[in-house]
Amino acid sequence: MSLSSVSLSFTDVLWAFLASCFLLAFCVHKISLRHETRRVYVLFQDLIRYGKTKQTLKRDDRLRLFDVPKRWFWHFYAISVGWNGLLLTIYLNLIFQHQSLPSWLTGILDILTGVPSTDSHVPQLSTLLVLLLLCVHSLRRLLECLFVSVFSDGALHLVQYVFGVCYYIVLGLTVLCSDRLEKGTGTLLSQLDWFHVAGSALFIGASLMQHQSMVLLARLRTGKTGAVETLAHRAPEGGWFELVSCPHYFAELLIYVSLSLVFGGLTLTWWLVVLYVLFNQALAAQLCHELYISKYESYPRHRKAFIPFVL
Repeated sequence: MSLSSVSLSFTDVLWAFLASCFLLAFCVHKISLRHETRRVYVLFQDLIRYGKTKQTLKRDDRLRLFDVPKRWFWHFYAISVGWNGLLLTIYLNLIFQHQSLPSWLTGILDILTGVPSTDSHVPQLSTLLVLLLLCVHSLRRLLECLFVSVFSDGALHLVQYVFGVCYYIVLGLTVLCSDRLEKGTGTLLSQLDWFHVAGSALFIGASLMQHQSMVLLARLRTGKTGAVETLAHRAPEGGWFELVSCPHYFAELLIYVSLSLVFGGLTLTWWLVVLYVLFNQALAAQLCHELYISKYESYPRHRKAFIPFVL
C-alpha cells in the first residue's frame, strides 16, 4: 500500500495497533509511580521486561510459573528461517517456474490485504529482496544465538514467547502483502533502482553493527580463549556502546528502515512495521539503560539508551 492511498488493510491496522500498544507501554513505564507492591504494576512490568531487566523485579511465585528461558530466543529465528525460507521458495517458484501461489497462501493474503488474488501481475524485485534479506537476517541472528551469545538464567514471559513466534510468521506474510498491493512492471532486472542498492547497503552496515555489538556483549562473559568465565552482568563498553546503551536495538531499527528503503520508501504497511520496531526496541532499550544507570555508579551519564544523541 502506498502513502498516497487512504484505505487501510487489515495488515496496516494490525501493525498500527501493535505500534500503539508499545508506545503506550513506553509512556506508562516512564510516568509510572513504580509502586512495586501493586499487583497491576508488577504484572505490567512482568509483561514488558525480560532477561536481566526482569531479574530485579519483585514477583511472587505465581508469576514465575509463566517464565520460559530467555535462551529460547533462538526458537524465534529458527522459525523465521524455516517459515520465511518457505515463503521465499514459493515466491521464487512463482518467478522462475511460473507456478501460482498455493491456495492456502492466497487465501491468507486475501484476508490480510483485502485485495483479490491475481496471476496477471509481474512479481516485484523489492518483494524478492526483502524476503531474501529477512531470511539472511534471521539466519545470522540464529547463528549468533547458538554460537556467539552467552545467556544467563534470564527469563521471558510465556506471552512474550508466543508473541515472538507469531511475529516472524506475520512478518513474512506482510512482505507478500506489499507484493499484492504494489504490482511490479517489466522484468526483475529492469526493476532494479537506486533504492534497492541503497537499502541493501544500509542493511549490510546495520547488520555488521548489530553483530559487533552482540560480540562485545558476549565478551563480557568470556575469556581470551572464548570460554565462558561468568554469567554475571557487566556494563558494556566499546564500539557503539560508547554512544548508546543498546546499539544492537538501534541496529535492529536500522535494519527495518533499510527494508523499507528496499520497498522504495513508499510502502505504508512497512513503515508501520518500522514504527512498531521503533517503539518496541525503545522500550527494551530504556529498561536496559535504567538498569545500567542504577547498577553501576560509574556508568557514563552522557550515553543515550537507544538512538545516539536523541533517545
